[in-house]
Amino acid sequence: MAVGTAPRSADTLPGDHHEPPGRPDPDGAPGRGAGEGSAAGPRDSGKPTGEPENGTDASDAPVDLGAALTPADGIPVVVLPPEGGLWQDRMRAMIRLPSTERPAPPPDRPGAAGGGVVPRVLDLTLRIGELLLAGGEGAEDVEAAMFGVAFAYGLARVEPTVTFTLLGISYQPSLTETPLTMSRTVRRRGTDYTRLAAVFHLVDGITAHEVTLEEAYRSLADIRRNRHPYSSWVLTGAAGLLAGAASVLVGGGPLIFFLAALAAMLGDRLAWLLAARGLPEFYQFAVAATPAAVMGVLVGHYGHWVPGATNVQSSAVITGGLFALLPGRALVAAVQDGLTGFYITASARLLEVVYLIVGIVIGVTLVLYAGVHSGARLNPDQALRAYDRPWVQLPAAMVLTLAFAVLLQCERGVLLLVTLNGGVAWTVFGVLHQRAGGNQVAATAAAAGLVGLFGQLMARYRFVSVLPYVTAAIGPLLPGSATYFGLLALTQHHQSAALSQLTKAAALALALAIGVNLGNEIARLALRTPASAAPRRAAKRTRGF
Repeated sequence: MAVGTAPRSADTLPGDHHEPPGRPDPDGAPGRGAGEGSAAGPRDSGKPTGEPENGTDASDAPVDLGAALTPADGIPVVVLPPEGGLWQDRMRAMIRLPSTERPAPPPDRPGAAGGGVVPRVLDLTLRIGELLLAGGEGAEDVEAAMFGVAFAYGLARVEPTVTFTLLGISYQPSLTETPLTMSRTVRRRGTDYTRLAAVFHLVDGITAHEVTLEEAYRSLADIRRNRHPYSSWVLTGAAGLLAGAASVLVGGGPLIFFLAALAAMLGDRLAWLLAARGLPEFYQFAVAATPAAVMGVLVGHYGHWVPGATNVQSSAVITGGLFALLPGRALVAAVQDGLTGFYITASARLLEVVYLIVGIVIGVTLVLYAGVHSGARLNPDQALRAYDRPWVQLPAAMVLTLAFAVLLQCERGVLLLVTLNGGVAWTVFGVLHQRAGGNQVAATAAAAGLVGLFGQLMARYRFVSVLPYVTAAIGPLLPGSATYFGLLALTQHHQSAALSQLTKAAALALALAIGVNLGNEIARLALRTPASAAPRRAAKRTRGF
């Protein structure tokens, strides 16, 4: 939404700041001021209010009453994206307008809402918003989609609201009629970006006026019935592949790859078992983090017994397991909601991230405490952070991104683009941090910004959500090693080092989230180029306010 101001007129009336205008006449003429009809301002004088009666000053130009009533700071001019643009941009701009300022939907649209179908339109809108919110979409995009669906079926005076897991929508036919309000609560949330893409395609068809109300309900039912593209055992294998690739990314060899993958797959199956029993995610994350920590302690105990494995690093095993568990998707969504003004939703999502991370910390720390007291050699000075072999790390980063995309249930046609985006992210990070010696937080933010930029470009090209192209691509940049070293220092009673490492991990996580959001916004600004509109004058009905 582009916002400008109308130019301020150089001619102002002497009584502008003292005599507020009255109500407008029924025929739309300007209202009378407090002194109209008196000697101070004769109504039939043929002169604007405030002009000298003698008219002897020839240099006095006629005063434009409409311009005189314009406030000093001008009137905001809202420029909507063109009709042919993406529905996300147009609806995001339109929803910010007051309901009286929004353009009216054409009456000849397929399935345009009449009085009897309004509840069905609102119900369809809530169901679509529920699927988007459950899939991890940001609150701003969910509201834009809900408004787009309602507007496409002829409802312009609607107000959708999104607050974490609560969706609501209110429709008021006119100022004198009673509004109709409906709400829906998201009970189950899960990550399935294939279903998310299908919902985006449905919304795109609805906003393009190609889908009737009955067809939309049938399509929505088909989307709900569709099974996930990957089975649970494929997801378990992807979790192991992710952890193994992450361990190689931070310096592990083939043996470490195998051990990290084995621990991650065991943790994933334990989490599935707890989820089937109905335990909260906090306990699922705590239990899923323990196998990687146990494997790291065992490597610290018995790694020197393995032939040719003198440089085996227990840190790489645990770090790989942490990469598979860190809630990067939820963190990006929380920061995005905060940056777009949905502070309650952002706070709730950020609190959810904190709970999940605390669960991981508890699971890893308990095992590390037991390992340290049992004599395991867990050395925080291992050469983990100094590992710099780009020809090994780049393929590992791309494999990590691919496995992450499978875990997020991305479409098969998206996997190649997501993998390339993750490779670009790691390349930029490696050049800025490892080669140029730049700050790690700044390098992470720059790489995440490119991820968001390229992800937004690819999403706009395919008319789908940006999440499948972004969330998996930031996987190689997650602060797994900083988190592990902070927890290890905490178990060894090095409080200052623990605080330093955990603060670094938090800074890297925020840099990731902010960089992704900034890249998205840059792409939107670069691609959305509507024709410039001349500043509009104050309409008589607005009286300049």
